[in-house]
Amino acid sequence: MSLTREQLQEAAEKFGTPLFVYDADRIAGCYRALFDFIRYPGLKIHYAMKANYNVHILQLLQQLGASIDAVSPGDVLLAQRAGFPIDRILFTANNMTETEMAAVHQSGVLMNIGELSRLEKFGRAFPGSRVCIRFNPDVRDGDSAKTMTGGDLTKFGILLQEADHVRDLAARYNLKVVGLHEHTGSGLQHTESVFQSMKNLMAVATPERFPDLEFLDFGGGFKVPYHPDEARVDYVTMGAEITRLFTAFCRSYGRELGMYFEPGKYMVAESGYLLMTVNTIKDNNGRLIAGCNSGFPQLIRPVLYNSYHHILNLGNPDGTPHRYDVCGNICETGDLFAEQRELPEIREGDLLAIANAGAYCYSMGSCYNLRPMPAEAMYRDGQLQLVRRRLSNEELVAQIIGESLCPR
Repeated sequence: MSLTREQLQEAAEKFGTPLFVYDADRIAGCYRALFDFIRYPGLKIHYAMKANYNVHILQLLQQLGASIDAVSPGDVLLAQRAGFPIDRILFTANNMTETEMAAVHQSGVLMNIGELSRLEKFGRAFPGSRVCIRFNPDVRDGDSAKTMTGGDLTKFGILLQEADHVRDLAARYNLKVVGLHEHTGSGLQHTESVFQSMKNLMAVATPERFPDLEFLDFGGGFKVPYHPDEARVDYVTMGAEITRLFTAFCRSYGRELGMYFEPGKYMVAESGYLLMTVNTIKDNNGRLIAGCNSGFPQLIRPVLYNSYHHILNLGNPDGTPHRYDVCGNICETGDLFAEQRELPEIREGDLLAIANAGAYCYSMGSCYNLRPMPAEAMYRDGQLQLVRRRLSNEELVAQIIGESLCPR
């Protein structure tokens, strides 16, 4: 566990449930570990803030020297408010509008473009600009078909065989292509996918085609274990091969380029927990159902991706094991965090903790059924603090009908 049972209970007692709790020290450790794994002097880590955009997490990473992978104008604005300068933000949106393109370009943030038509529009609007190009690495991998971002079935990136077309468009509008980018998927299942994606991008990154390159960006998707029995990736060995491949590429290119990665899940997933209280226990002809005061709008990954999240019974950790459907409070039969999961006996009033809730949980949340999102708390250097308060029902309704502009 990233945080102890006692720390989680303390947070629940102080701030109530449902509640997200994060371990800032774990996040900082994950960031620093990447530089131990990938020993390349020009390594730059762009945190994929879509994983978790809590401003206290952003400020922590900004202080550590991280950069940002932004996927919307809102991301760009929030990153700037959190202290990131524009030269530490890369904007990678897909299917963007003319207004979004103009606003981000005006901000001075470097744009990463993954469609030929958008590249042409960008060139016509802003000739002579610096730009990064997103290619489809033609490698398909990830922890769900819905999060695989390479290969024929994806909407992301320009095909590798269109590299000469990109070169010609850049020349036509005097664009300076300073970076090339690819992203294979989230929760990559095979380290070889990382290596092959790198090789495929490096194959089109020739000095004859793109002479002004400053960096190559190989995306994110670094896997973390969600199941207690799941093996942890050997990132030391993986990082050594990444460094070897890129060093050899830079030698053939003719100079040392920057190497970027964009981890999100790897940085924050294991730092987070969703704490919730059991309100109801039902025995439906032998099928035990534990009903909690949270629901899938507050942690959607199990219903959306069929994802596994480990669940801890903090209220009765030594109870006799039984199988439970762990359900939420939403008017949907599919509102399940776990189905027929063996857990120590759950009693009404017990505190449950859903692990690996630091990434793509709060950030994908909603107020469906008009239930406010949970508060968020953080332990940093052993000190507990509230880092986002929970809206009251009255504040949520006021926001909906326009009486206030309270943040969620």
